[in-house]
Amino acid sequence: MTTERKKLVLIGNGMAGVGTVEQILKLGGAYDITVLGSEPHPNYNRIMLSYVLEGSKTIDDIILNDLDWYKDNGIELHTGTRAVRIDGEARQVVAENGQVFPYDKVIIATGSNSFILPIPGSDKEGVVGFRDIADCEQMLDAAKSYKQAAVIGGGLLGLEAAKGLVNLGMDVTVVHLMEDLMERQLDHTAATMLKAELERQGVKFAMGKQTAELTGDSRVSGLRFSDGTELEAQFVVMAVGIKPNVELAKNSGIDVNRGIVVNDYLATSLPDVYSVGECTEHRGVCYGLVAPLFEQGSVLAKHLSGVDTAPYEGSVVSTKLKISGVDVFSAGEFIDTAEHTVIAAKDDWKRTYKKILLKDGRIVGAVLFGDVTESANLQKLVKTGAEMTDELYSELMGTGCCGGGAKKTASVETMADEEIVCGCNGVTKKAIVDAIQDNGFTTVDEIKACTGATRSCGGCKPVVEQILQYVLGDGFQQSAKTGICGCTTLSRDEIVAEIKAKGLTTTKEVMNVLGWKQEEGCSKCRPAVNYYLGMIYPDTHQDEKESRFVNERMSANIQKDGTFTVVPRMYGGVTTPEDLKRIADVSIKYDVKVVKVTGGQRLDLIGVKKEDVPKVWEELDMPSGYAYAKSLRTVKTCVGSQFCRFGTQDSLGMGALLERKYERLDFPAKFKMAVNGCPRNCAESCTKDIGIVGNDGGWEIFIGGNGGIKPRIADSLCKVKTDEELVEICSAVMQYYRETGNYLERTSEWVERLGLEQIKSVILDQPEERRALAQRIDFALAQVKDPWKKMLNDDKTRTALFEHAEIR
Repeated sequence: MTTERKKLVLIGNGMAGVGTVEQILKLGGAYDITVLGSEPHPNYNRIMLSYVLEGSKTIDDIILNDLDWYKDNGIELHTGTRAVRIDGEARQVVAENGQVFPYDKVIIATGSNSFILPIPGSDKEGVVGFRDIADCEQMLDAAKSYKQAAVIGGGLLGLEAAKGLVNLGMDVTVVHLMEDLMERQLDHTAATMLKAELERQGVKFAMGKQTAELTGDSRVSGLRFSDGTELEAQFVVMAVGIKPNVELAKNSGIDVNRGIVVNDYLATSLPDVYSVGECTEHRGVCYGLVAPLFEQGSVLAKHLSGVDTAPYEGSVVSTKLKISGVDVFSAGEFIDTAEHTVIAAKDDWKRTYKKILLKDGRIVGAVLFGDVTESANLQKLVKTGAEMTDELYSELMGTGCCGGGAKKTASVETMADEEIVCGCNGVTKKAIVDAIQDNGFTTVDEIKACTGATRSCGGCKPVVEQILQYVLGDGFQQSAKTGICGCTTLSRDEIVAEIKAKGLTTTKEVMNVLGWKQEEGCSKCRPAVNYYLGMIYPDTHQDEKESRFVNERMSANIQKDGTFTVVPRMYGGVTTPEDLKRIADVSIKYDVKVVKVTGGQRLDLIGVKKEDVPKVWEELDMPSGYAYAKSLRTVKTCVGSQFCRFGTQDSLGMGALLERKYERLDFPAKFKMAVNGCPRNCAESCTKDIGIVGNDGGWEIFIGGNGGIKPRIADSLCKVKTDEELVEICSAVMQYYRETGNYLERTSEWVERLGLEQIKSVILDQPEERRALAQRIDFALAQVKDPWKKMLNDDKTRTALFEHAEIR
């Protein structure tokens, strides 16, 4: 006789609710599960929206559970479906579209809404919150059309939104009522350091300002403050707080204060109805941070699965901020008073700050800025109210004589099994330990694939590594060696050495002979191995298009709507009227949505349909600008001595020469150059992979610059007197990077990894090796033809490229 499975309905498809369902599945809870989500997306990581804004991740990257996950686990998912009421008598959930869903148990996880200030103008076009993908998409769209933005609110969300908009090219001012940023998490010292660091990264601030009105007609045009001053802005993000989404609970007659009131087992006042997450109020507290929500979900999952569990008694909250190199952590109490004992250390040179607060000799709070490696340890100590000892003081403040490794292992050893290691995905220490012991895992990548730990922001990776070391003991160093991806333990250098030693010639051969765990590899290692083979065998390697990213196979950049951006080459940023007319004619004929002038001095044809891409290229009859490739993208130039009264060298001519010479050749990552005719730096050589600056005596060469997510000013490599010397040194640097760079490693990272002195010793101190490197790149260039031209002339190849499964 079989027992009918009970029906569980989850209202809300966010992190807290789905995290609870994940735990129920792991515990073997016998439910038929239905999930109702108001958004048109599967479950995604809301914490990572700031990374989408700053450009380091796409929306696809932050999906936690794709549609296949729901199907594989027998979960009935209804996206775009908003539940409006729970009928306790009929025991069914009623949706806005009229659908009804019978239940035995219900979990409410409706989250929270952005708090929009009730001021005149708050309903104007161009005013948004920052809570979901729709908000994020509005911000991305606004950055394309408007220059000035204001973010109201200097808390965690506001600062993440501001930095994301800055990275999108907007002029951003954070408007904050208080004099300190993140005043609910940081003391004055940490807040001041945070503000200074964000100002260095381009964020502006208007502190102590109260917004009284948003000005403009139908669209916002500015802010008017209570003191009468004004700020111009065509886009405004409200990030002044959140309010629990309790509308459904109210409609259902469930007890509500600020949030949905629950007991210590997360039960509401309506029988068999539970609540977790930001919509929930427990013992008078609503939590807006992710770790408490997973702690609630863990208790509820055990309760619903019939597993003994301690009740939920509240959480010690902590905050961790990480955007573009800014690391901040806060836990427990952070403002010192007369009753506190304060332990603090501030280093203005390293821009780090650490403060620990004690009450009656016990740790009750901590603040970290710049270096947050102790965050997990301090969070545990605050949570348990650990007593400060001389030994612990030495460990925390770095004054002891023992090595860091022993300290870190000890801190992991004392962590409770149910302590959350990965706050983004709610992964506990026990889940990681079990994954290691049950599956024989030895790497972080294996743990990530199994448990989800580190798959989001990566901030918990050091703790996961410590747990690996703790579980594996003496075998950790050897067995935990990390390869280029989870498919292999081999590093880049080991793979290259094996290819050369064994004469391996194809990606499949490499993976088979070298014992790949996944026979076909993955989207991370296939392009890398294909690049290594092409670099080693430039004359014989047959490029494997199926191992290329979709952009490279299409010779165009895919956009979020599925159309493509086509970018023709303009050598040194110079074009002709004939080429401009051809671009205009093609753009009109194929209904190109936007023609944009780029920072690389060329034109983007945005919105080309996939099926039109070959025809667009054919009718343009211009070389590809390789805007999609791991190759030379652009050589930016100023007008130089040909036209400028300050120019000392012909930057236009040199830029075009370099671009024509090095186009088409693959590199480990995208590669950008710039040539200035004088030191005024109009072409921004200081932020390019190779930057060249003309002077009265010749040229100065800079390497390793980056203007992207991790900005870096280029290092001066050398000065040369002749154009011939310049070209030879550029060739040698580029080939040395090709031969020693990790796949997807930009030169900014490569220079820091190898060290400038090492590069100088090879390029400058060994003229024979320099010439050999230059000869090798010339040989490689001689083998390369424009692959797009070849594809256009080969119908079979063209069809294969367009139909092959995509690598993103």
